[in-house]
Amino acid sequence: MRDSKKAAYGFLVLLGVISLFSDLTYEGARSILGPFLLLLGASAATVGFVSGLGELIGYTFRLATGLISDKTHRYWFMTIFGYAINLVAVPALALAPGLGWAFACGLIVLERFGKAIRHPAKNTLVSFAANEVGAGKGFALQQVMDQFGAVIGPIMLFAVLTLKSGGDRLPAYSLAFLLLGIPGLVVIFLLIAARIKYPRPHELETAKDEVSQPRLGKAYWFYLIGIACLAAGFADFPLMAYHFAKRQIVPDNIVPVLYAIAMGVDALSALFFGRMYDRRGMGALIVASSISAFFAPFAFLSRSPFFAVFGVMLWGLGMGAQESILKAAVATMVSKARRGTAFGIFYTGFGVLWFLGSWAMGILYEHSLIALVAFSMIMQLAALPFFFKTQAMLAKSRQSK
Repeated sequence: MRDSKKAAYGFLVLLGVISLFSDLTYEGARSILGPFLLLLGASAATVGFVSGLGELIGYTFRLATGLISDKTHRYWFMTIFGYAINLVAVPALALAPGLGWAFACGLIVLERFGKAIRHPAKNTLVSFAANEVGAGKGFALQQVMDQFGAVIGPIMLFAVLTLKSGGDRLPAYSLAFLLLGIPGLVVIFLLIAARIKYPRPHELETAKDEVSQPRLGKAYWFYLIGIACLAAGFADFPLMAYHFAKRQIVPDNIVPVLYAIAMGVDALSALFFGRMYDRRGMGALIVASSISAFFAPFAFLSRSPFFAVFGVMLWGLGMGAQESILKAAVATMVSKARRGTAFGIFYTGFGVLWFLGSWAMGILYEHSLIALVAFSMIMQLAALPFFFKTQAMLAKSRQSK
């Protein structure tokens, strides 16, 4: 048992290092997309639409890639191929100043498509080891290491934009995107090494699969509805960054620092709520969602940098809880043989509502910030009854065994 847990932890740490460099690449890019698109001439509605469309593509295609990963069991191939797209799309943003904001938007969507290919397969790989050490703890460990990269990337770009300040800002952004190609290349080498070291990762999960039902249970579907509501009201960071830059709440070179702060909170939140999930189940998500629902008024209704930072921190808290608990919950509700499919369906619903919510908030931004904030909070709080229902159903299921 001790040897199996040691192997599981080793696998989780190696995948965590891969996630660190991956997040350094695409989260670094994400931290400056709002001001970058503003410089290219895009509107707030465009930013909201493209951010939502990217998430829509990134999530809905996971239904297909999740099914494919379960049918073929080629988890490693799909993971590596998806990360390779990320390596191409992010550095290519350096060409956008000469080719226009539409080209940049296309690459943003392409990067999310790469994530759609790799995510169900990678989450299934992680679940094999995570269930051996505790699902909440295992996925939280992944998220914490993710966020190290998500903090380093924006800080690195802050340094680039600060050193290249003055005059035309677009060349500085191009340099920043080119530099992000380096950690993207590291990811590919590490993935190949991991594939060689762990050719049969499903053997890491030695515990008996407690979820034996061939279909996805009712608790899963109630949970999915709640997550869809949460996604609809959770504004994407590029829209907040666009707002901070347009209203000059902070200088544009400080925007990636705000993102780094959010990712730092994200990491701590993931660790805290991931461990809470192993002890209290869905109660951890209920607590986190109740708190993070209040990020919008601080981020969008105040011109104070202090309140902007506080809003971003609440947003990061919600992101961390989501990234650790959401995946852990699916891994514990669904049998090993159905996890790729379950992750795919789950993220499809999440992505559709994220897209519609982001687009709606981008439109509302042009008309009324109060309406935007109201929409965000109402949708997030509407998720809570479904989480309570899921919690009750899971508790009843455990008692009947």
